[in-house]
Amino acid sequence: MSEALPPDGEQAPAPAWEEEAALPYAYGPPPLRARLRAVAEDFWVDERPLYLPEGRGNQLWLRIEKRETNTEWVARRLAELVGVAAKEVGYAGLKDRHAVTRQWFSVPVSATETPPWGQWQEEFTVLEAVRNPTRLRRGGLAGNQFRILLRAPVGDLTTFQRRVALIASHGFPNYFGEQRFGHQGANLGRAEALFRGELRERDRHLRGLYLSAARSQLFNQVLARRVEQGSWGRALAGEHLLLASSHTHFIGRSDAPHVVAQLDAGQIHPSGPLWGSGAPQAKGEALALELAAVANSETLRRGLERAGLQQERRPLRVIPEGLRAAEQEGHLLLEFFLPAGSYATALLRELVAPAAGP
Repeated sequence: MSEALPPDGEQAPAPAWEEEAALPYAYGPPPLRARLRAVAEDFWVDERPLYLPEGRGNQLWLRIEKRETNTEWVARRLAELVGVAAKEVGYAGLKDRHAVTRQWFSVPVSATETPPWGQWQEEFTVLEAVRNPTRLRRGGLAGNQFRILLRAPVGDLTTFQRRVALIASHGFPNYFGEQRFGHQGANLGRAEALFRGELRERDRHLRGLYLSAARSQLFNQVLARRVEQGSWGRALAGEHLLLASSHTHFIGRSDAPHVVAQLDAGQIHPSGPLWGSGAPQAKGEALALELAAVANSETLRRGLERAGLQQERRPLRVIPEGLRAAEQEGHLLLEFFLPAGSYATALLRELVAPAAGP
């Protein structure tokens, strides 16, 4: 697909931590400033798996609550406790460190084994332990329930509540959050070095992080162009549409009444590219916009194509479930559910800007 792109200059993409601040808003700048994550309990996440364990088998699924601890650290500690390699511990996705989060892990155990979970109670808490025939796989989650406290909000509360209602009905741009790029965008920089032959990375996990950062950057560039154009929630000619309830996708006529109605109802979404090799999946006007948005990112494009990744698609918007905001002792409490792969930070940036605090 590279041949269809206009000539490239030498301009490199902005570092991810600068690009995050520059990403356009769907509804204008946030109407409030507030303190975010003053303590871990201000950001609470509860993972919802695709299915629950069956109660039998040699994989023990553990529902764990952790605080100020990242997912991979917990996985390593579980591996030590059970006496297996860290790669034998399963989990569906990574969760924020600076938060209180509940998520499922799986560990292989014998039919009679009952590991002494109590010795780890100070670092994390095992809430449930249920057997299952298979391990927990990456991506095996339906989504996450969030409860986020905005402390000492200052600004236009009326506009804030109106915007909450807009997002609840029309959604928000499905940007990849800054977590995807590593600390100060380091993973994106390493991806560029990898693609230029300046870095050799044999660790498959780290290499995967760098490739994901590169893909995320290109997707954000396309989505930013759609937000600027005002088309992130509607179909363009040649649009590659995704069903909200599955991975089913299709090219639909942008002016067809049933397409417009399904878009308005949140049953289908426009999509953007997760870059890789192969024929482009969008057509016409939608494809032309995508190619223009990534025209100055040749290093990332070529590198992802040579890495063997295939073209995939991701929804351009997310419509949260049950989004509501309530006053709580001078603060604001946000509650909502997001499907797997979307970021609470992308929703928050439309509502509130971080304020410094003691």
